[in-house]
Amino acid sequence: MIEKNHVAVLDFGSQYTQLIVRRVRELGFVSKLYLPENLEQIGEPGAIILSGGPKSTSDPDAPDIDFEQLRSFQVPVLGVCYGMQLLNIKFGGSVQSSNKREYGPADLFPTECAGLYAEISERSQVWMSHSDTVSNLPEGAKVIAKNQHGTPVSLQWGDDYYGIQFHPEVTHSHEGLAILGNFLSKAKDLQPFHIEDFKRQLIEQIRETVGDKQVVCGVSGGVDSTVLAVLLNEAGVNMRAVFVDHGLLRKNEGAQVREIFGRMGIEIETIECEERFLTALDGVDDPEKKRVIIGNLFIDIFWGAVGNAEMLAQGTLYPDVIESASNDHSKASKIKTHHNRVDRILELQKEGKVLEPLAELFKDEVRELGMSLGLDADIVNRHPFPGPGLAVRCPGLITKDRLEVVRDCDKIFIDALHASGWYAKTWQAYACLIPVKTVGVKGDERSYEWAISLRAVISEDAMTADWVELPYSFLRDVSNQILNEVSGVNRVLYDISTKPPASIEWE
Repeated sequence: MIEKNHVAVLDFGSQYTQLIVRRVRELGFVSKLYLPENLEQIGEPGAIILSGGPKSTSDPDAPDIDFEQLRSFQVPVLGVCYGMQLLNIKFGGSVQSSNKREYGPADLFPTECAGLYAEISERSQVWMSHSDTVSNLPEGAKVIAKNQHGTPVSLQWGDDYYGIQFHPEVTHSHEGLAILGNFLSKAKDLQPFHIEDFKRQLIEQIRETVGDKQVVCGVSGGVDSTVLAVLLNEAGVNMRAVFVDHGLLRKNEGAQVREIFGRMGIEIETIECEERFLTALDGVDDPEKKRVIIGNLFIDIFWGAVGNAEMLAQGTLYPDVIESASNDHSKASKIKTHHNRVDRILELQKEGKVLEPLAELFKDEVRELGMSLGLDADIVNRHPFPGPGLAVRCPGLITKDRLEVVRDCDKIFIDALHASGWYAKTWQAYACLIPVKTVGVKGDERSYEWAISLRAVISEDAMTADWVELPYSFLRDVSNQILNEVSGVNRVLYDISTKPPASIEWE
């Protein structure tokens, strides 16, 4: 089937590329991601967006595009960051390389309040992440916005080609969504996006991909794997839902998972394998090695438990894919290996044995999909929990004693968030054991015990996040309860780091 009137996003490797796709869907239109060398696959688009990327246009292996083929579509085109620099070169201009990187917020000053910047503020915050800058402009190019230093950060070539040096897709660009909306308003008859239509398409794709094969679905009780299991159930797939209790779960997590799936009428098989995981992790303190060990053990246990299963279904989301840079053709830089993107998974993927229907979605989109599938709000709105579990919330060596400390502190923190109403206002929250002991005083005696860091963040998609400004009184009460009730802890800290530069989890 030829795709028509959608927004084609060409991926040059930015960590935020799929976020552009998501923003277009948020604006109400169908959007799909393509590699720039595969222009013949995009059919008849209504608009095209060129993403940013980590490369410099002067690099020998810099991604390129067939400009004549791009122009043959005769639709509006927007270049973002690297995409803008590449367009300027294609139109006959140049780009100046630099060893300096502009990273973070900047001020945007449109030179005209029309077109791309219709109804945009005279001064607006945008998010920069680049080193090279546009230097010479080709004949006919027009500067349509500058930054606080007077440097051109937005260009227009002719009537249909636009470039922006900043990232409108991240929330740090305060009017980025409106700017994208202004660009899309120049396209004709864009295909509308509706979650119900998207759900039907996913179910049809699952049926077509799976056929009569047996699928083993790894479930954890988190929203991703839960939505996946319900989606497979809705598609009528021959599914076995397997829950691996690896000993790295939160307090009472196993019982909660069984209650959730019992409520939905989906039978799950539980595999108790705490000792196997802890033995494999014994003496390992490198976070990448932890993730690889956990990911590979998952596969061993799944395959060992289900025997003749022909496919493995995972609730992989787009941030997992992009941060792992796990696509064979990915131009993105690797941030960390997610447990569901280890080599064993990628090998099975090449064999056509991995099913990941949610891999182009973000967490909030999965939640919307879950609601359309009829899941209860308390299930859909559960905070994310990492696949490696408490292994990434216990930096350094993993021991039963340290895990128990994290569990007890985490339960106190999460219970307090629920009781105060802050849980629903928070994207993700947890307690992390810092691998440092500190001197304290308990009962008039010297103590030498662990420090605990509490973290609570708000986010839309896990690609960026900000810390939650919890009330001082709340933090004081939680800290006092932890210090009084959890043995082995004498210090509580609150993490006020944003993503970027920090990640949401410690490891």
